Amino acid sequence: MRIAVYLPLLLSLLAPLGARPLSERCEPRLATWLLTASALVLGAATTISLGLLAVTGLIRIPQLADLGHWSSHRAQHNDPTQLSIALVAGLLLGGAVLAAARMLWRRARTLAAAALDAACMPARDGLVVTEDEAPDAYALPGLPGRVVVSTGMLHTLHETEHDILLTHERAHLTAHHYAFVALAQLGAAANPLLRPLATAVTYTIERWADENAATATGDRTRVARTVGKAALAARRAPALTRAGGAALGILGRRSPLATAGPVPRRVAALLAPPLRRHPGLTAATATLLTAAALATAEAAHDFHLLLRTVGAW
Repeated sequence: MRIAVYLPLLLSLLAPLGARPLSERCEPRLATWLLTASALVLGAATTISLGLLAVTGLIRIPQLADLGHWSSHRAQHNDPTQLSIALVAGLLLGGAVLAAARMLWRRARTLAAAALDAACMPARDGLVVTEDEAPDAYALPGLPGRVVVSTGMLHTLHETEHDILLTHERAHLTAHHYAFVALAQLGAAANPLLRPLATAVTYTIERWADENAATATGDRTRVARTVGKAALAARRAPALTRAGGAALGILGRRSPLATAGPVPRRVAALLAPPLRRHPGLTAATATLLTAAALATAEAAHDFHLLLRTVGAW
């Protein structure tokens, strides 16, 4: 196997460096798409690279090589990959597959539970008001989804700020933000080096919802004040309530604004002019993803040639 098989692994070391610039300088909707695509593509590319490296180790074992009618001697002679590297790649691949499968299972169960809860909740225009003095507000995915707000949160905010809160939470449902979070976390599960990208997605979806509220109301300052008030009230909620929201996240039942992302950064962004699309960061991200895809394709081609050389065809 040549250098191409290692390139996705190298790019996964560099990609997290762009998470903060993308989330801070690029329009939130575009940033969310770019970050999610980066986590997913790089997670898949590194998993494929590990798989290719692992198989090169397997075909060096005579008993396994005989199953595919390969020559283990030719494999050792024609493949420069060290056996120790192949073994490490196999171990990492096993861990990545298990982590990704575990994450998918947990998210599927949580989403199913959220959809069931949403279907059972009586709602008016998709809004559910719960009798709870603890300030809380969250979007509950489902068919259809629900926006759940506690009486404590409604009492905390002024009546003129209720529409901002509802617009923010409804934006999570209409834009399917839970799917972006799930896909980014899937890539991070397959490759833990990509966790900063998944973390950045949880921030940019909140910024996306904030900007929707600002566009709908036409008053960025009022939206910033509402975000700050809601977050401060949620932080003062009982510890047990906050822990439940933090653990379940956007795919669960509760998602307090206090745990959704760095609130001061969101408020500061709302008090500044709206961010625009950043051509430089977009081009850099596209270049990185293209390089990862081409390197993976080249590595797969090299593997195909290796199998031909050792007698598979």
